Amino acid sequence: MSPNPTIQIEDPFAKKPKPVAKFALFSYGFRPFFLLAGVLGALSVPMWVGLFAGHVDMGLVASPVLWHGHEMLFGYAVVAIAGFLLTVVPNWTDAKVSKGPVLIILTVLWLLGRVAFWAQGVLPYGLVIAADLLFLIGLISVVIRPLINPQYRRQLAFVVILMILLIANVMTHMGVLGLETFDLDWGAHGLSLGLDAVILLITILGGRVIPSFTSSYLGHGNPNIRVLQRPKLDRAVILATCSLLVVDQVLPGTAVAGAVALIAAILHGARLTGWQGHRTLGNPIVWVLHLGYVWLVVGLALKGLGDFALIPASDALHALTIGAVGTITLGVMTRAALGHTGRGIKAAPLIVASYVLVSISALLRLAVPLLSDLSAELVMASGLAWTLAYVAFVIVYAPILILARIDGRPG
Repeated sequence: MSPNPTIQIEDPFAKKPKPVAKFALFSYGFRPFFLLAGVLGALSVPMWVGLFAGHVDMGLVASPVLWHGHEMLFGYAVVAIAGFLLTVVPNWTDAKVSKGPVLIILTVLWLLGRVAFWAQGVLPYGLVIAADLLFLIGLISVVIRPLINPQYRRQLAFVVILMILLIANVMTHMGVLGLETFDLDWGAHGLSLGLDAVILLITILGGRVIPSFTSSYLGHGNPNIRVLQRPKLDRAVILATCSLLVVDQVLPGTAVAGAVALIAAILHGARLTGWQGHRTLGNPIVWVLHLGYVWLVVGLALKGLGDFALIPASDALHALTIGAVGTITLGVMTRAALGHTGRGIKAAPLIVASYVLVSISALLRLAVPLLSDLSAELVMASGLAWTLAYVAFVIVYAPILILARIDGRPG
């Protein structure tokens, strides 16, 4: 007979080895690009404030205003959009998750674009253009592959929006080069087209994710409370937003553009009223999305008034960029990163503060035309609030985005 096996009893007081925190930055699309969005958000605005105050000289070929607008749209907003699309497209389709080499290449392309655009004063500008466009071209090539399948035709709208952003980016570079084809200010038109394209994307995605997240939250507390979704109104909202994109290129700053913006604001506002935002005040990671959409309504209304020359046009610009784009992208990034890393969907106190700081930044910037004697101080205070918001995001989310899921699952 064989000897009895030795029975080993685990020592309850022995120290257990800690699980190894694995590097996972390139294991899912949201990880590198949400982190890059946060880092750029924290770095680019202080640079802009330095340019504005005359304390920084980057030797720019572009005007400082165009540089700032370009980096907010084609640097920050586009990389946040990339992180979101590369995360949700595999959920919409049967495509494999983009990871590893694909994400590394896209990350390098984005970084090349930023380095080139920031160092434009010492580089041939043709090289700057090429480097800056490569990321969007690469992103489109990755996103379009699974969506060309006829059964996913509905999602091709996002590819169209990315292509519009690519065209808008080209237009900004034409403005930097001083091209005057058709007597257009190509730089201003490029920034306008880029912003309208981002607003259109927010309009489409917001109509999907905000009611969904709100319904999920409210349903746990009271299943009788329903988020109201009206397909006919949704289609009218999208049509009005598309019309705004076209009119801003054909008849910018006119009464026609103002009327379309006001109509869009009314329709967006009507849409928002059905989403039960007032019932989400107990959950910051939900109400932040409603707050961002409120800023969208306000920004469109201000744009309409600005096109009628009733208020300064800059009011609308900063309500839409800082308020709407800044708040919604921050809200989506903070929620998506938690859900896709196996964590509870709850905003940390520092992140709640960042939500508030972005709105404070928008309000301070909107006050500049009203308090012109304090314009420099208000711009710097606005920039500080925005910067603190994104520093907070990076502090909290860098470990979440860089390290593996806490539940051990892939992703």
